[in-house]
Amino acid sequence: MANVTEVLGLAVDEVTDVLNAAALAPSVHNTQPWRFRLARDRIELHADPTRRLPATDPEDRELRLSCGAALFNLRLALRDHGIRPLVTLMPGAEAPGALATVRRGGHGDLDEETRQLIRAIPTRRSNRKPFRDVPVPVEHRHALVRAAERERSWLHVVTDRDERARLQGLVARAQRIQAGTPEVRAELTDWTGERAGDGIPSKSAGVRPAPQDEWALRDFQAAERKPGKDYESDPLVVVLCSFYNGPLAELQAGQALQRVLLTAATLGLSASFMSQAIEVRPVRDELRRALGGSLEPQTILRIGFGSPVPSSPRRAVREFLLEPIAAA
Repeated sequence: MANVTEVLGLAVDEVTDVLNAAALAPSVHNTQPWRFRLARDRIELHADPTRRLPATDPEDRELRLSCGAALFNLRLALRDHGIRPLVTLMPGAEAPGALATVRRGGHGDLDEETRQLIRAIPTRRSNRKPFRDVPVPVEHRHALVRAAERERSWLHVVTDRDERARLQGLVARAQRIQAGTPEVRAELTDWTGERAGDGIPSKSAGVRPAPQDEWALRDFQAAERKPGKDYESDPLVVVLCSFYNGPLAELQAGQALQRVLLTAATLGLSASFMSQAIEVRPVRDELRRALGGSLEPQTILRIGFGSPVPSSPRRAVREFLLEPIAAA
């Protein structure tokens, strides 16, 4: 394992704080599929191929989405240390294999919105429990849409009754396909339960899905619940989209995802993922057509007012550091 070193003018303990903040990003099954390489003049973001989900995420779309979310946290953490980050996505030969490089772009002062997002990094959690049956105010919805736009992405809010029913059907169909795929079930089992530093522990699993639920949710083997309809009847459902396809779009959408999630946290909102319809390609293609064909759906979120939930485990920094490189 590599050691934390000074980078971008930050001391070792400051670099550790920045990387810990980056690692608080969400990821499918809490796989945390990112690695970082440090040089005196830059931080490189890499994917961790050992944490792929080849059955659930065969194209690595959600892997790159998660890495983009970690990149957004990294940007915020550097801002908190007075550094204006200069980000290059898909840098190519400049940093072979890297998804992004981050350099020092000068000094940057914090505005109040950025301060709020920074404070939300350690409090944001995926909340798989039922939400309260309280509608999300229109002004909150507008704030979430603006957050996605700030990162060159689009947040499609599902409000039409017929569209909502269509999306429910797509999520349910994808859930059935995945439930009938042994390799997908095996990945879910592997990453569910008490693991060291990753995965979905029982305390973060929510409650067991039931046939009467309006939305098909993943079964993380949570405790059985009392009979009846425990999940909220009308959560805010949004589809985060990019304007084109490919790895670059996924990295941008991942940054938009994290800005949306952190913005939601500042508004007192909780969120969880319903990404099955993105992971099953024929269903994703149908969802793209339902959105008009010009947007690329990247993930689906369920948002509402929830109760407090514990944090999911995270790996130590040294576990996701690559060996250092010489300064350029």
